[in-house]
Amino acid sequence: MTSTTSAYVIEPPKIAAVAVASGGLFPVRRVFCVGQNYSEHAREMGSNPEVDPPFFFMKPADALMPDGAVVPYPPQTNDLQHEVELVVAFSGGGRDVAPEDAEALIFGYAVGLDLTRRDLQAAAKKKGRPWDMSKGFDHSAPCGAILPRAAAGAMASGAIRCRVNGAPRQSGDLADMTWKIPQIVAFLSALTEICPGDLIYTGTPAGVGPILRGDDVEATIDGLPPLTVRIG
Repeated sequence: MTSTTSAYVIEPPKIAAVAVASGGLFPVRRVFCVGQNYSEHAREMGSNPEVDPPFFFMKPADALMPDGAVVPYPPQTNDLQHEVELVVAFSGGGRDVAPEDAEALIFGYAVGLDLTRRDLQAAAKKKGRPWDMSKGFDHSAPCGAILPRAAAGAMASGAIRCRVNGAPRQSGDLADMTWKIPQIVAFLSALTEICPGDLIYTGTPAGVGPILRGDDVEATIDGLPPLTVRIG
């Protein structure tokens, strides 16, 4: 439900936003994430990387954190882990979008980190419960500046990496995604309408691992502004 008046009984929440590399802010509506979209990562998570339809989970928009942020170490976990991901930002939308029509809806791309409370996720999986509290917690979605599509290109390939305190952790290529961006958009838009302001975190390559208080996490994708955060 939306209101057409200004008669709010409390102060409305601030609009979540991500910096744009060319200037300005991209207002964020929703944050979708694709699970296990690289076969080697699926294997390290104990899954069989069969070519099934992609599955999705969400993070709250106010979990976004900018480049250079100090990310508080979250409560109720002893196993916070990094996952570097390509982020797709949408300026258009629709339902049942054909793969060949997906690119025209995209505003641009960014480097993101899907921070995960792995111990909580493992416990939820074991009991067949939702992942929400392992994925959608406060400050769990650092995101670098968005590079507009005209400058970035299609982002169908390119090195994707994560380093912790300068040491390599994750290294892959966007071309290794099981489901490519057009297919992800088609599958997601069949489940829910994609809208301007939505983001999709498109999955992570193998090599995820723990991060500790004081660690510097650097996430990079060829051709995009890098993302660096410190775990506080």
